[in-house]
Amino acid sequence: MQSTKKIDIRSLTLPQLKEHLVALKQPSFRAKQIYQWLWEKSAITFEEMSNLSKELRQTLNEKFVINAVTVSNSQVSNDDTIKNAFRLADGNIVEGVLIPLDERMTACVSSQVGCSLSCKFCATGYMERKRNLTADEIYDQVVLIDKQAKENYKTPLTNIVYMGMGEPLLNYANVLKSIERITAPDGLNMSYKRITVSTAGIAKMIKKLADDGAKFNLALSLHAADDKKRNEIMPINEANTLAALADALKYYFAKTKNSVTYEYIVFNHFNDELEDAADLAKFCKHIPCKVNLIEYNPISFADYTNAEGDKIDAFANYLKNQGINTNIRRSRGKDIDAACGQLAIKQ
Repeated sequence: MQSTKKIDIRSLTLPQLKEHLVALKQPSFRAKQIYQWLWEKSAITFEEMSNLSKELRQTLNEKFVINAVTVSNSQVSNDDTIKNAFRLADGNIVEGVLIPLDERMTACVSSQVGCSLSCKFCATGYMERKRNLTADEIYDQVVLIDKQAKENYKTPLTNIVYMGMGEPLLNYANVLKSIERITAPDGLNMSYKRITVSTAGIAKMIKKLADDGAKFNLALSLHAADDKKRNEIMPINEANTLAALADALKYYFAKTKNSVTYEYIVFNHFNDELEDAADLAKFCKHIPCKVNLIEYNPISFADYTNAEGDKIDAFANYLKNQGINTNIRRSRGKDIDAACGQLAIKQ
C-alpha cells in the first residue's frame, strides 16, 4: 500500500516547492506566494494564505504539513526574563528564553532536544539527546519570542543567541538553514551581526564555519584555559583540546576576519585564581577576541558554586590589564531556572 504521508512544506527550498506546485497543475508563481507566507509572514496554517484559492489551500492541506512549534507554558522571572517551554509537533519539548535589557531584546534559542556533550555544570548536559531540531523549529522559536517581546515589552527582538539546549555545531545544516531564513530578505530579514552561535568547541566544525564563510558571531564556551581542568568539566575537550581549538580558531579568523567571544563561567575554588586568568590571557593571544565572565547558576545535579564577587572582579581586572576586552555578565532569570546552564525539561 502506497504511503500518503504529508510532506513537511518548510523542508522544501523554493525551487523544490515550485516543482511540487507544477506537478499539482498550479502556476509556478504560486510557490513564491506560499514561500512568502511561510517565511516572511510566519504562517502556521494554510488557511491564513488568503491570496490563494480555497481549492488550492485545501490541496495544500491534503499534501503538505506545517509542523508549527507552540508555547506549552511560560514563566516570568522577577527580572522580567521569560522562559518558554516550546512543544514540537512530535510532542518533544525544548526551552527558549526572552532576555529583555534596556539596550537590547534577546532571544536564546535551542538547537537540539537535549544534549550529548555532558558538560558537568550544565543541566541540559544531564539530559538524553533525543534529536536535532529542524531549521523551521529553530525559526519558530525566534518568531514566538519576537511576538512575546512585542506583546510584553513593546519592542521587537534585536538579538538572537544559539545558547539554549543542545550543541549548535552538532546540528550544523539545520542551524545554518535557520540562520539563512532568519536573515534572508524573503525571511525575517534580521542582520547576521545580531546573531551569535555558541559552541562548546568542535574544532573541525569551527573550520567548516570558516570554509562556509559564516557571517554571524561565534562564541566559544571555554570555562577553563587548562586542558586538565577543561577535561574535568567538559568531556568534549578530550577530543578537542585547547591546542586543537586554537588551531581551528586561527583558521577561522584567517578566513572570516571575525573576532570570537570566549564565555568563561567563574567557578568557586576551581578556575577563579589569577593563575587561571593568566592561562586565559595566554589563550586570548591567538586571535582578536573578547571575554564574557559569567556568573555560575547552580543546578541540582552538580556541586559547583559561583566564585566570590571580589574574585570575579580581580579576574576581570587582570584580563583588562592585559589589554583584553572583558565584560562581567550578570545572571538573568535565575529564579525560574532560565539562566545560562539551567535549561532542562522537568518532567
